[in-house]
Amino acid sequence: MEDIEDVIAGGAAPGLSLPPTSVSMKPRRKLKARLLEDPSPHIPGTQTIYMKTFGCSHNQSDSEYMAGQLSAFGYALTDSPEEADLWLINTCTVKSPSQSAMETLILKCKTAKKPLVVAGCVPQGSRDLKELEGISIIGVQQIDRVVDVVEETLKGHEVRLLNRKMLPSLDLPKVRKNKFIEILPINVGCLGACTYCKTKHARGHLGSYTVESLVERVRTVISEGVREIWLSSEDTGAYGRDIGANLPILLNALVAELPGDGSTMLRIGMTNPPFILEHLEEIAKVLCHPCVYAFLHVPVQSGSDAVLDAMNREYSVRNFKTVVDTLIKLVPEMQIATDVICGFPGESEEDFAQTITLIKEYQFPQVHISQFYPRPGTRAARMKKVPSTEVKKRSRELTSIFESFNPYEDMEGRVKRIWITEIASDGVHLVGHTKGYVQVLLVAPDNMLGTSAEVKITSVGRWSVFGELIEIPKKSHRISRLPNSTAEPPSSDSSENFCACPSEFNCCLNSLENRLQNAGELNSTLGPPSYDSSKNFCALPSKFDCCLNSLENTLHNAGKSVEERGKRFVTSVQSNLLRRRKGWESIQSAENAKEISEGRIASDLAMMDKLLIGGVVLSLLTIVVLLSRLSSQLSSS
Repeated sequence: MEDIEDVIAGGAAPGLSLPPTSVSMKPRRKLKARLLEDPSPHIPGTQTIYMKTFGCSHNQSDSEYMAGQLSAFGYALTDSPEEADLWLINTCTVKSPSQSAMETLILKCKTAKKPLVVAGCVPQGSRDLKELEGISIIGVQQIDRVVDVVEETLKGHEVRLLNRKMLPSLDLPKVRKNKFIEILPINVGCLGACTYCKTKHARGHLGSYTVESLVERVRTVISEGVREIWLSSEDTGAYGRDIGANLPILLNALVAELPGDGSTMLRIGMTNPPFILEHLEEIAKVLCHPCVYAFLHVPVQSGSDAVLDAMNREYSVRNFKTVVDTLIKLVPEMQIATDVICGFPGESEEDFAQTITLIKEYQFPQVHISQFYPRPGTRAARMKKVPSTEVKKRSRELTSIFESFNPYEDMEGRVKRIWITEIASDGVHLVGHTKGYVQVLLVAPDNMLGTSAEVKITSVGRWSVFGELIEIPKKSHRISRLPNSTAEPPSSDSSENFCACPSEFNCCLNSLENRLQNAGELNSTLGPPSYDSSKNFCALPSKFDCCLNSLENTLHNAGKSVEERGKRFVTSVQSNLLRRRKGWESIQSAENAKEISEGRIASDLAMMDKLLIGGVVLSLLTIVVLLSRLSSQLSSS
């Protein structure tokens, strides 16, 4: 299972694309237009950049800030490394596999002869790494200078910016990976000194943003339409201890800024046990707030006090249990996630058995299980290691135990409110989370993104549950996922956007269901439609939006008494149809082109007909005139 805080993002963050900074004008000389269309290293801000991010949510936030600055300056971001003029890799130093992946990517970039900038924790913590020779590097506190580094690198220069300075501003331009989610770093570094941790070498000692600056940032992102705010750091529990504040003070200040309608949720990031023990009741009170997820990531790392001492974790197993027991007792729906390292140097069979006992006792819904990786420069790297075969064996055993749990089995049949923020990797389901941050997958229209709704849990899985929509929000906007879409979202007023062809409602419904049924895409549990697929087939593309709005509003007005057939449409058919809009539009475009072509031919034929008819009429008139003259001549004679 991936770490709760791990966000591995491929390519550039799509997020919010910034508008161009200049008005489109026709150039006086074609040469200027050619230069702008053909990016050159000599014209800063016209190149294309590929970004790859490894590591935690804090790293993801750094990448979003760098992408925002580059985009604002004029650089284009791409998901294709082949199309890019420069690669930017934001690295993670927590585990060896992440660094190995970075090294592989660096080699690919060098082979492709692309300019390269490496950012993040690896260059900051291991600046003399052989793989970084001859490459531009930028440190974790220098992300506000990424444009300068990229410009110089494109000129062929090697830049190394690693000095520590004041924290980067929270108001820098930002391109979010998910436009509904703001990852908000509240501090950098930590107060710990874990013997295995390389991140401390990179992020350094604790440095906290002020409460005022974080409150202002929250106000800004809420006004931008953000629906989830993730508080991120190396240890959120340590927040403020360097500036005379603490986590409860910050949380209460941020919660006061959240909209009263519950449209925006707050998620508290990873915290180690030592720094929240004294604030447990205050934090529990915040977690009970309706706009705060009842979820916390608290790493335990080992169920053995002896191993925790060797790790220099500064807490005991009893301290960890106190945190978990208190939060579960005081916070309804509370969900705790944790981390475990298997095979830490000196870990005995008895130590490992204690870890198994702890995990079995609490049956955490989410556990990130990692093998021990010795990181260069750490104290643990010099300790006597457990044989690698034994480390792998323990990791497999603990993983098997963890995966045998069924943490969500009691949720089936329950009704839960969820907040929907993304599309699942299968491209079919939307992803929402309950108050306890349980992942819910449901089939629903794309206009549900960025909203909350009530769902009935229909089935449960090991990692998530499946829900059925039972309430459609009164106010929502259809979010188009088609590239370069310029369509305006429809009004949320139920009296508007209503299909002007109510008599065609059933026709459209039959047509939509039949199209999916024929493609084999209706869920088999719903059963086949009770009508002939050859009947009631409407001209789908031309009436698509009209009928969708009609169906949505009809369901909304009818409430829970709506026909099962209509419910089935909204929960299954509509979502799939939206995903095929592009195909239909292309088909419609082709049909339109064909119609235009046929129309032109018909127009030409009509013109020919008119000319022929005109000629016939003119001939008849000529004959009449001639006959008239002939008659006159005969009469006079």
